[in-house]
Amino acid sequence: MLDERLVVVKGAGDLATGVACRLHRVGFHVLMTEVARPTVIRRTVAFAEAVHDGCCEVEGIEGLVVDDAAGAQLVFNRGAVAVLVDPEARTALEMRPSLVVDAIIAKRNLGTRLGDARAVVALGPGFRAGVDVHAVVETMRGHDLGRVLWQGEAAPNTGIPGEIGGHGAERVLRAPLAGTFTASREIGDRVEPGDRVGDVDGEPVFTSIGGVLRGILRSGLPVTPGFKVGDVDPRATREHCFTVSDKALAVAGGVLEAAGVLLGGFRLPAAE
Repeated sequence: MLDERLVVVKGAGDLATGVACRLHRVGFHVLMTEVARPTVIRRTVAFAEAVHDGCCEVEGIEGLVVDDAAGAQLVFNRGAVAVLVDPEARTALEMRPSLVVDAIIAKRNLGTRLGDARAVVALGPGFRAGVDVHAVVETMRGHDLGRVLWQGEAAPNTGIPGEIGGHGAERVLRAPLAGTFTASREIGDRVEPGDRVGDVDGEPVFTSIGGVLRGILRSGLPVTPGFKVGDVDPRATREHCFTVSDKALAVAGGVLEAAGVLLGGFRLPAAE
C-alpha cells in the first residue's frame, strides 16, 4: 500500500536533519539515505550519526538505522526517523515516496530526477527548478536563505563559508594533510585561538578564533588535505551546539513551503 506520508531525504547531515525534523513534526514518515561512512561535522544535530552508532537523537526525535522497507515501517510506527545506508537511494525510491528532498549538498546533482516522486525538491546549487527538480531551496546565508525557487538555480557556491558572529573562513578547521583524523576535544567545548582540537596522523589541528566547538569530525575517519574537520562558533553559546541551526530551520521552512504547494494542491506562483 502506498504511504502518502512517506518522504525520502537524501543525505543526513545537519541541513538534511533540520529538514527531517520539521517534516517529521508535521506528520511525514521520514526515511533518510546515507553513505556507509558519513563525514559529518555537526554530529550532535545530524541523523547521519545513527549510521555509526545504530541510533541517535536530535531535539528529542529518535533516528534509527534500518536495512529495508519493512524495517523503515517499524521505525515509523515507533514515531522515529529511519536512516538507511543507500547512497544512490535505489531502495528508498522503490518505496514510492510522495516527496523526495535532495539534501546531500554536493553542489551538483548526483542523480536526482524530476520523476522520482510527485514532489521533488533540492537544496542549494547544482539543480535547475522545473528541469531537474520541481523546486530548489536557497541555502546561501543572506536575504534569500530558505527562499523557494520555482525557476532557475540557487546562488552558485563561492567556496567561502558564510559569516557567523563576524567570522567566515577562519571559523572552519581543515586537515593539514592526508591521513586519519583523531579528535582531542568535544563538541560544545570552549576554545581559544591556538587551541589544539585534534590531529591528522600526529599533525595538529589548531583553532584560529575563540568560541565553542560547534562541530568536529568523528575520530578514525580518513581525510584529505583541506578537508573540513571542525567548526568554531564565535558566538560561544554552548546550547546552540545541540539544536538545529537557524540556517537549517530556514532551509527546512522552504522545503515545507514547497511540499505544501506540490502536495497540497495549491497553485504554483506565477512566473515573474
